[in-house]
Amino acid sequence: MDTITKPVQDTDLITSLTTLATESRKLIIDMAATPTGCHIGGSLSVIDLLIAVYAKFVKDEHTAIILSKGHSAAALYAALYVYGLIEENPALTYGQKGSLFTGHPNHKLPHIPFATGSLGHGVAYAAGWALAQQMNQTNGLGIVIGGDGELQEGLCWETAQIVQAKSITNFVYIVDCNGGQNDGLIQEISPLPNLRQRFESFGFRVEEIDGHSMEAILSALELDNERPLALLAKTIKGKGVQAIEGNPDAHYAKIPEKIASKWKRSLP
Repeated sequence: MDTITKPVQDTDLITSLTTLATESRKLIIDMAATPTGCHIGGSLSVIDLLIAVYAKFVKDEHTAIILSKGHSAAALYAALYVYGLIEENPALTYGQKGSLFTGHPNHKLPHIPFATGSLGHGVAYAAGWALAQQMNQTNGLGIVIGGDGELQEGLCWETAQIVQAKSITNFVYIVDCNGGQNDGLIQEISPLPNLRQRFESFGFRVEEIDGHSMEAILSALELDNERPLALLAKTIKGKGVQAIEGNPDAHYAKIPEKIASKWKRSLP
């Protein structure tokens, strides 16, 4: 599944998706202002990737889009809402007892094929889905969006081995490389050197992109069916909120409504 490197030059589309990402960031901030709070840092880093992937692939019933870094469920719910794929504003009931908007993706909601949260599991789900589509001779893809900290889970690499062994070429692994994890910076906890080479050793075509550039993401998602694709998307934890950008301590937050309003007004 090599990448067709022709740049995406549809400025109206890029502007539209950028606007949707900004609206999604506002919703994520609102969810951080609920009584439970949310994983705000990783949700803000991954939202551009989600917005681009849903724009490109959500209409294909044979393609599954899976958020494996399930603690960033706030971003997933926000993306589904701004696209009109769910009706209820997730910020109104997020984290409340009885709400479908749980702290990790809830498969009872539309367009969430699997519940995720145990890190690494979504990677295997997406590979299994891709293999099933291959066996059924559809054009469907298994697309997973995971985190770089998640790559410390052995299941991610076991899945990569199966992808290679079974020649699962309709598989896309997007890594939200924001450099942080629950306890701090990845570089200080369990570094990931030679990440490109690691994926290449399993037969992946690897693209390193700016994970906040809609043009770069969309260009990288122009696919064909030769090899599985790994997109290493460089992102910033807390992207869009200057007060927490790049701060590993912004992994999870519960913020006052006054602060939420200030942060939403400051979004670019």
